[in-house]
Amino acid sequence: MRNRYSYPQIVLHWLVFVLVVLTYTTMDIKGAFAKGSFVRELLTLTHYSLGFCVLFLMCVRLFVRAMYVTPAIKPALPRWQHCLSVATHSIIYLMFIGLPVLGILSQYYGGHDWTMFNISMPKSYLPDLPLQKKLKTLHEWLANTGYYLVGLHAFAALWHHYRRRDNTLIRMLP
Repeated sequence: MRNRYSYPQIVLHWLVFVLVVLTYTTMDIKGAFAKGSFVRELLTLTHYSLGFCVLFLMCVRLFVRAMYVTPAIKPALPRWQHCLSVATHSIIYLMFIGLPVLGILSQYYGGHDWTMFNISMPKSYLPDLPLQKKLKTLHEWLANTGYYLVGLHAFAALWHHYRRRDNTLIRMLP
């Protein structure tokens, strides 16, 4: 059995990490610019495009994950830690697939013109603004929750490496 993740899994993990950081950053700094300004519009377009890239690569990650056996953690984890790890990773996967889907649906039901990769995207001919607002609120809430979940994920990897001294972190390092 392998003692590290496969090369495609490692590359996808870190590429998604970089894209998530950039996606969050575009929204965090967007507020520093005036509404309607070129920079703000560019950041919005970049946010939508990066979000779609995250969605696409997370779907690829699911496919690639199914192709390879997960390398064992040595020494083995207690059962409760293993279960917590599986639950956390499942939530992370659902979150970074769900966030872009919610964002896309929110834009679709808004009924106004929008672009991704500078390409006009479809919009609903019957806008549903109450639904759009709910989708956007859920998208924003989930994105804010993502800060904590990603932080927990990083903390756990470092805890395993420095405190527990197992191979959890090493399995995913390039």
